[in-house]
Amino acid sequence: MLSRNTTWTLSRDINLGLNFTGITFYDGQGFMVNADLGIQSANELDGATICVQAGTTTELNLADFFRRNGMSYESVIFETNDEARNAFEQGRCDAYTTDASGLAAERSVTANPSAYVILPEIISKEPLGPSVRQGDDIWFNIVRWTVFALLAAEELGVSSVNIDDMRANSGNPSVRRLLGVEADLGPMLKLGNDWAYNAIKSVGNYAQIYERNVGPNPPLGLARGVNALWIDGGLMYAPPLR
Repeated sequence: MLSRNTTWTLSRDINLGLNFTGITFYDGQGFMVNADLGIQSANELDGATICVQAGTTTELNLADFFRRNGMSYESVIFETNDEARNAFEQGRCDAYTTDASGLAAERSVTANPSAYVILPEIISKEPLGPSVRQGDDIWFNIVRWTVFALLAAEELGVSSVNIDDMRANSGNPSVRRLLGVEADLGPMLKLGNDWAYNAIKSVGNYAQIYERNVGPNPPLGLARGVNALWIDGGLMYAPPLR
């Protein structure tokens, strides 16, 4: 299984022998600049030099953005994000571009994170989520529905902290199906009925995972935004587990 900041695209889905199992983080490409420049918008980057990683959708999106807005730029290309960020810190570029979550992560490891500003514009759609190899349908189903189980757990108020109490005492049929008390959902995935219980008990529900790794508090300080549940105005949505 691959689960990292790899955007789900048609070419990757088809040509690389991957099947993306779902979206766990809706991201988008942005720009980071030195606060001393006083730049407040990506539309002020006409003529700028931009640090970017080679061979990525980031590089293609960068070209599209400047062409679409009739602006010029000079790209400074690096093999890795670490190289691009180091060059940006050294002042070799006016701006650094990658996914917004990546910008927040890279800013957090600079010598002085407060010296850098992430501009508000998001210039692309970057849906991220786990992928598995094509042809392994059993594993595909397990990964996909585990993601959905973590989302359903948050919606139902089930966490790694209260899961044993919920399993023993909840009268909500959706909770009881999720935690394997009722219905035989596990065997459909070639697993036991405690498959979702084990996952949630081990790592928490989606909100717990998000808060532990992304924000809104450190390490990255990213608010949920569109990654909130659908009932909270976001895009995260689990099909019924039944």
